[in-house]
Formats: sequence, C-alpha cells, structure tokens
Amino acid sequence: MSVGIHAFGGYVPKARLQRGVIAEANAWFNPGLRGLGKGERATANWDEDAVTMAVEAARDALGGTGGGTGKDGINGVFLASTSLPFQDRQNAGIVAEALHLGHALQTMDVAGSQRAGTSALLNALQAAGGGGGPILVAGAERRRTKAASPLELTTGDGAAALVVGDGDGIAKLLGHASESIDFVDHYRGQDETFDYVWEERWVRDEGFMKIVPVAITRALDAAGISADAVDHFCFPTPARRVAGMLAKKLGMPDDSVRDNLQGTLGEAGAAHPLIMLASALEDAKAGEIIVVAGFGQGCDALVFEVTEAIGSAQPGHGISGYLARRREETNYMRYLAINDLMVVEQGLRSEVDKQTGMTTLYRNKEMILGLIGGQCRDCGTLQFPKSNVCVNPNCGAIDSQDDHPFADMAAKMNSYTADALTYSPDPPAYYGMVQFEEGGRGMMDFTDVDPGAKLQVGQPMRMMFRVKDFDTKRGFRRYFWKATPDGAPKSPRGGE
Repeated sequence: MSVGIHAFGGYVPKARLQRGVIAEANAWFNPGLRGLGKGERATANWDEDAVTMAVEAARDALGGTGGGTGKDGINGVFLASTSLPFQDRQNAGIVAEALHLGHALQTMDVAGSQRAGTSALLNALQAAGGGGGPILVAGAERRRTKAASPLELTTGDGAAALVVGDGDGIAKLLGHASESIDFVDHYRGQDETFDYVWEERWVRDEGFMKIVPVAITRALDAAGISADAVDHFCFPTPARRVAGMLAKKLGMPDDSVRDNLQGTLGEAGAAHPLIMLASALEDAKAGEIIVVAGFGQGCDALVFEVTEAIGSAQPGHGISGYLARRREETNYMRYLAINDLMVVEQGLRSEVDKQTGMTTLYRNKEMILGLIGGQCRDCGTLQFPKSNVCVNPNCGAIDSQDDHPFADMAAKMNSYTADALTYSPDPPAYYGMVQFEEGGRGMMDFTDVDPGAKLQVGQPMRMMFRVKDFDTKRGFRRYFWKATPDGAPKSPRGGE
C-alpha cells in the first residue's frame, strides 16, 4: 500500500526582527556577532507559542485547495516541538480542540530532539500505511535564546503542517531511513531555559558530514533512487555551506539544495525540516524527487516523489505567503521584553490573580478553544456564544442551537478601542466588536496590530488562535481566539 502527503501548509509570525539591530546592541560584548548581522528573523508575538503556531499551520494545510482533505476524517494529530508550553498536558490535544476535529482521534506530542519533526512525520506515514490515517502532522517552535548569543541571531519562530494518508497524494513516500546515535551537538537539561551548544566545527565534521550521509544513502537505496536524480534537498541548519557540502559528498546536483530560509525566517528547530519541505512542495513539479532530513542524536531521511496531484493542490497561503506577510521590527527591547529575557516593571494593573477554573474551561471547551457558536435550526440565525434562546427577535426558539464554527468565517471590524491604561504585555491593548459576515458578532481582543496603524471600521478581520493570558503563579496559560486587522496574508502565487 502506498502512502504519501495529501496536504501541506505553514505559518510564520508577522514580525521580522532585523539581525543588524541585535548585533549592534550586543557588539560591545561580542563584536563577532556582526558577522551574523545580515537579514532578519521571524519573532513570535507575546501571545504566540508552539501550540498557536501549529494551529495556524494546520488551518493553512486543511484550508488549501485540491488535496482532497479537510477536517472531516482526520484520525490523528502529531505535534513536534522542543518548546511545547506544557510538560504534562497533551499539547497536540489543544491543537485538535482548536481545529474542532472531534474526539475520536489519537493525539501525540513528539519532543526531545531537533529531529522530532521528521520523526513525527515518519511515524505518521507508517501509521497511515497501516490504516491509521489521515494524520495531521505539525511542527512548531518558539525557542528562547540567551541575549548576545549566536543562536539569538540564527534562530527563528515558525510552523508547518502536513496531512498524510494512504494513497500517493501529492507526494508519494518512496523510502526512508533513520540513524540513532547519541551525538550531542547541543542539549537543554531539565529545568534549564536555554540550550547549551557545543563547538560548531566539530558538530559539522563529526555530526553532519558523517552521520547524515549514512541515513540519506540508506533512504535513497530503499527508494531505488540515485543521488543525482534528487531535485530538492531539504536540510535544516543555519551553518553556512553545510547542505551544499552534504549534497556534493552524496552526489546530488548543486541546484537541488533548497534555501534554508536563514535570511528571511531563521532556523526553527524541530519544525524546520517540515517548514523546508512545505516550502519545497510549493515549488515542486510532478515527477520531481524531494529528500528531507532531520538531524538530532542521529538522522531521519525521507524520500518523496511529487505526483500529478500537486498541480491542483496548494496550501491556503503557504510558507511563501506568510513570509510575504511581514512587518519590519527594529525594537530590540520589545523583543527582549515579550520573550521574558529582561525584567520589566509591569505596574499594579498587572497584579491580578488569573487562576483558571478547570471545570469551567472543560464545560466550555468547544466555545473557548474551537470558537464554536450556534445556529438556530428554526430560522438559521447565527450567534456567538450559543444560548438556550435564539437571539432573533422574530424567532426566540428555545433549545434550537446547533454547533456552528466561527473561526474560519469572514468578518469585519465594527468598532475598536486602543487601551493604554489596562495591562498588556505589548501596549496598547486593542479590542473591539467583530461582525461575522454570515451573522453573529462578538467582542474580541485584537492581535498583530502594527505600531501606529490606523484601523478602519469595516476593514476585514481574521480570527487567529492565541494565548489569552498567563497565570504565572501556577504555570498555566489560557487560549482563545483573537482578531487580526490585516486580513489574510497575500500569497506571491496570486491567491488571496
């Protein structure tokens, strides 16, 4: 039985912190950082994390065209990350609830290594081949890095998602191989905040150049493909020239080496192999061969052949669309503050107990996590949230509400407020009334509002799954949906 990728998507946060700003701020301490000061890195907003970015990437994949996929029928959600917000709560389960996929499915977190993304993909493909698909695989990272470290400049935040199942799909799996070796290029111990990184040249020579070729050669042999037939080689590392050196050693064409997106996004940890794969699928043509590898205490290598179905299957916006949705960020202090890399006086208004009632959260989980409202089966009126009585004054039916999802509905802004008095990690706090075009309205927080932006009543709004607030006393975070006022990202491919 063949198995393959049936849909793909991605997500990149809007803000792009200029690396030159980071380098100049820290050059007094480490002048060598100026050598890494070119380009920009994607930085998540204060209310984004691995879960929220995975949700957005999954929406991009499930909302794409022509892949024969959708939310119906998904049998599993695998989430790969080394920066999961909860150590003992299934993060993939939150993703499934936000996507309103139902409860008859498997969810699994995959972590502990930079190759968690490829390991999750490989396990999902094997499960789907055994009849367990379709499975949604997502990789997302928001890693914290020490100020004035090289990782601060080379790291980026982002996510990708793939739907895999039986059948060739848009990219058929031809072969795969894994090497498991306890080669420690870096690590993060229990209760530690930051990675400890070993010497770069040793990692390159003993790790990349010796371990990766073994796995890729075995995968190509399993696929029956020669190295010179590879069209797209996806190898995620910020180290310069490493992917090209590997391609040369393996006999792959020079032009098969994919852009590692270091200049525009940064290296997104365990998610980066999936991000590069999603980017390659945007450009790939039928018959082309894609090799993707993930490195971390060994190596996973997967070989895909793109099928004719790729011509009619594209994500909603893709990595390229979200890269085009960007805002240049030059405020290094803001970056430090929203990533808890400096102590900021938050003021008395921040001193509010934010304990979450787990019983209330559970009873309202579909409304809160899935943005599920109601539709009156008698008159068709939509409303959010659901209630026992229809809000239509000409109806007033009792207990007539069926579930209706609002997250993907078109909406516009009816009113807004910029509140500089209430506490916000990124003031001012924006919120207002959002009107859904098919019916229903609600007061929503706004997010990703550009500094100095002039909001307009009536402008398009898009719902995004975000962190509502943090209970720092108990280590909990609440999620809800917010509205972003810049509408959907514009895709360079000509879509919306």
